[in-house]
Amino acid sequence: MKKLVTLAMASILVFVLAACTATNETSSEKTGTGKGKEEKILHLKNNTEPTSFDPPIGFDAVSWDPLNNIMEGLTRLSKNHEPEAAMAEKWEVSEDGKTYTFHIRDSAKWSNGDDVTANDFVYAWKRMLDPDTGSSAAFLGYFIEGGEAFNTGKGKADDVQIKAVDTKTFEATLISPQEYFLSVIANPAFFPINEKVAKENPKWFAEADSFVGNGPFKLAEWAHDDHILMEKNDTYWDEKNVKLDKVHWAIIDDTNTQSQMFQKGDLDASDVPADLSEKLFKEGKVLVEDQAGEYFYRFNVNKEPFQNVNIRKAFAMAVDQKQLVDFVTKRQEKPAYGFVSYGFKDPSGKDFRETNGDLIKTDAEQAKALLKKGMEEEGYKELPQVTLTYSTDDIHKKIAEALQQMFKKNLDVDVKLANMEANAFATEQKALKFQLSRSSFLADYADPINFLENFQKGHSMNRTGWSNAKYDQLIKEAKNEANEEKRFEKMYEAEKILFNEMPIIPIHFYNHVQLQNENVSSIVRHPVGYMELKWADKK
Repeated sequence: MKKLVTLAMASILVFVLAACTATNETSSEKTGTGKGKEEKILHLKNNTEPTSFDPPIGFDAVSWDPLNNIMEGLTRLSKNHEPEAAMAEKWEVSEDGKTYTFHIRDSAKWSNGDDVTANDFVYAWKRMLDPDTGSSAAFLGYFIEGGEAFNTGKGKADDVQIKAVDTKTFEATLISPQEYFLSVIANPAFFPINEKVAKENPKWFAEADSFVGNGPFKLAEWAHDDHILMEKNDTYWDEKNVKLDKVHWAIIDDTNTQSQMFQKGDLDASDVPADLSEKLFKEGKVLVEDQAGEYFYRFNVNKEPFQNVNIRKAFAMAVDQKQLVDFVTKRQEKPAYGFVSYGFKDPSGKDFRETNGDLIKTDAEQAKALLKKGMEEEGYKELPQVTLTYSTDDIHKKIAEALQQMFKKNLDVDVKLANMEANAFATEQKALKFQLSRSSFLADYADPINFLENFQKGHSMNRTGWSNAKYDQLIKEAKNEANEEKRFEKMYEAEKILFNEMPIIPIHFYNHVQLQNENVSSIVRHPVGYMELKWADKK
């Protein structure tokens, strides 16, 4: 299997991946470090308040960029996007490719001075898989022997095949060889947790003064809904290679505000407002980097009228993805006509997306015919009221309004719009409270199966109510298939089933689109993964 290193320019300003609102807290920037040296303070933004800094709960794009820089797992993605040694200085893999033995650094410390131990990983990983934790990231641990059974209530914690061989040696046994396992465990969901701290204070992650991390930076301030301040962590094992003294994340959900702050020098990076994008792209001022993921909409197949597949297809075919990226988002995204992003190669070297082709098309006439057919099947003389819900954000609003116009023009259907604060929106969507709602997916590891596993029955990321037994079987078989050609064939077939039943409307593929201070260097935005500030610098 080939790892994703370069992705064809997918598209869009990282769906929400991080962003913040800078306050006036810049007075310390010129105060120096006490050694006559000016502090290096990077000013970033996070679009909304992070959901949580509890690793298995903060499994979303508004949490994991900051979280990734105050904690660290056994591996970390390198500047070249490959997994490299982090908390683990080395590891061995058994001859059958299923058992990994990790050796944790003697110098691996928590920010309170405690040693990072193998038990901290055992505690954290089992807690992620514990059904009582309710982590939407738990499915990532299904690679581990006994992980799925424990998470689904069919097994016990003791049956999960991870253990501390000794204080600094951690062992994990997988259900089958997984070449991308070392990338998977770089994900924040697999970060360790200081067991002693967590048992003394179950809400250790909720405030800066109680937070204990092990990453390049430590959490110094968290003024909720306003800003986050991180400081260089002097207990970090590779502290000598961390160049920044502080990182200030302002919490701002409006791209125009971000851009204005960037122009004034209050932010070192900003999203690109749609109204200015054409001008900024022409001037060569926009930084565009690869990213694997997709902006899309979810139907709830348990709510009328979207229990009907033809009605779902009608709404999907009424959407013009190219118009959305050309005239609404304006960030050089690629329109999406499938779910798996560009950039994943099959064993023959062909791109998954190009091979499986366009699985949906814009066709107003066919959309009208399918809507009529679906209404006849359901006995509707009048279509039930449809409400499209999105989380509060200026880009989400513009896309929702454009979709509303397309549904009116191409289907003669009046769709209501509703918006909701991001955290409340996520809770309601997971509970299947919406009819039609915006969504996004950013790849957790570099393989097409990560996209497709999201729509298995009961999967925490499904959020559509849709299921298909054949689809589920293909995903299960693909995860256990050692022959790469056969594995890709199963994934190609599964994606076609997904689009034949249409529980989603694809909009566009993501990319990282940013304005960035020319004095800032070495911020790494992984195509699959998160923002890395470990190597970042500022003149």
